[in-house]
Amino acid sequence: MNIYDEVKGAVTIGISGHIRPDGDCIGAAVGLYLYLKKACPSADVQVMLEKPADVFSCIKGISEIHTDFKTAVECFDVFIAVDTSKERMGEAEKYFDGAKKTINIDHHVSNSGCGDVNYIVPEASSTSELIYQVMEDKSFVDVEIAKAIYVGIIHDTGVFQYSNTSPSTFKAAAELIAYGFDFSKIIDETFYEKTYVQNQILGRALLESILFMDGKCVVSMVDKKTMGFYQAGPHDLEGIVNHLRNIKGVECAIFMYQTDTLEYKVSLRSNGLVDVSKIAVFFGGGGHVRAAGATMQGTFHDITNNLSARIDAQLKEIERTKV
Repeated sequence: MNIYDEVKGAVTIGISGHIRPDGDCIGAAVGLYLYLKKACPSADVQVMLEKPADVFSCIKGISEIHTDFKTAVECFDVFIAVDTSKERMGEAEKYFDGAKKTINIDHHVSNSGCGDVNYIVPEASSTSELIYQVMEDKSFVDVEIAKAIYVGIIHDTGVFQYSNTSPSTFKAAAELIAYGFDFSKIIDETFYEKTYVQNQILGRALLESILFMDGKCVVSMVDKKTMGFYQAGPHDLEGIVNHLRNIKGVECAIFMYQTDTLEYKVSLRSNGLVDVSKIAVFFGGGGHVRAAGATMQGTFHDITNNLSARIDAQLKEIERTKV
């Protein structure tokens, strides 16, 4: 795909991603926004996302995001969904549905494509890497665009340590840092650095985690009362599930936080044996083989039991195939 060819001639262009946007979603959406503003100077380009975490303030264009999802445009000529299918776009879904032309760019294996034009590559490290690919005319890419895309790539690859990292990922990263930004500082500030509250609630989640299934699975949960005590929001809980996954012997990690009465946002991580995307899709969510999530209803114990049954079934099937 050449994104410029797809939007050429459009007077109004909208861009959005999924609810509770992570680093990849933010980097992809804002990087594309900055690119199209340069490539299509006569077009009205707008990006809509829920308010990003403060750590992403280093990305130019963050302050220009329509976090209230309000716009004077009734019908966009083109609307682009990045890092998601339209069902997870929240308030932006109505603009996507009402657009004259829709484009979907994503790397989630659970996404079959929801646009008139789709560029879905499950093997890609991140949607940000795909955004960089579709920017065929690199003459419009500048240091700020490169920085945004780089942030997205490092967040979905765990700073190049996850198995989704490929030679093309490193090639893209090498080209991006050649624009001359302080990539080391960006990694520290957006990926590793945590506030005191974030470290406190991480410690609480690890302390109260439960190992089960003979140590092959671990689960932890933060309820609304605990979040209120620490005055923490969903962005303060990012990365907890990865710490759980790093426990020796664990094949699958589950972390959930309460969003409403008998409702939880669930994150799943696998060390390779379990395909958590299949589990997430079964419960109405989506994601990748090693990283997926869903919103589920029920008590903490009910949700844990429902998830563990699916995890156990996969592990038993693996054992059967070995015999």
